[in-house]
Amino acid sequence: MMMPLPLALVEPTMSRLSAPPLAGQVALVTGASRGIGRATAQAFAQQGAALCLTATNLALLEQLQHQLALPPERCTVHRLDVRDAAAWQATLAHMHETVGAPTVLVNNAGVYLGKPFLAYAAQEFQQLLDVNLFGVLHGMQAVLPGMMQRGGGRIINVGSTAGKWGSRNQSAYNVSKHAVVGLTRCVALEAAASGVTVNAICPGFVQTDMVENLKQEAAKSTGADPEALVQALLARVPMGRVLQPEEVASLAVYLALPASSGITGQSLLVDGGMLMV
Repeated sequence: MMMPLPLALVEPTMSRLSAPPLAGQVALVTGASRGIGRATAQAFAQQGAALCLTATNLALLEQLQHQLALPPERCTVHRLDVRDAAAWQATLAHMHETVGAPTVLVNNAGVYLGKPFLAYAAQEFQQLLDVNLFGVLHGMQAVLPGMMQRGGGRIINVGSTAGKWGSRNQSAYNVSKHAVVGLTRCVALEAAASGVTVNAICPGFVQTDMVENLKQEAAKSTGADPEALVQALLARVPMGRVLQPEEVASLAVYLALPASSGITGQSLLVDGGMLMV
């Protein structure tokens, strides 16, 4: 007859089996106050990660922090302008004092401005590059040394289908997102031997404030009705629907899991089949 295991051995085993998939991970999420960033923060919290949530709107971050109802050692918020390299260092110092060193970075903060190419001012190109490209660059340069020293980490850059193809009336946005895809590949090559993975998620049409702005700005520049414009856009999407932020967040969670440790340098589409490249 098999003797039962001592309780001292059973309890740690049960604890390990019941631990959430991201327990022990510390995720820094930018642009966490709304849209994909907010959904990502919620998903990472549900999977057991500790969080440092950043955005330029501290009030919205504090609302999210209250909603998540996590203990202080598992969730902190910090105002961050991703364009400011020094502000990134201040954010990392804040993390070390509260939730710990980041093991995961989700570079989600971004801005959009759509208009015909000849209508853009050079400064408008620069504004989008400052946030969408240099914000990602500053974040990776801030966290990568520590990740490499510790022998591992996950960097997840939120790109766009606009970083994979050409499209009308958003050349500045496309340039910035093409740059994110290229930067992701290059940093992934340099970081691979250290155990750090670097990937990009490229969403299509997702129900966020940015997509609402896209509708209004594109309608303004073309004279089309916003809803008619949406239907025309969805005609290019085989699934025929706008995606939800939670669908993008689920892929971000997967890229932070041990199961994805062999994936790096990729730009993964979440777009309802719009681009099959």
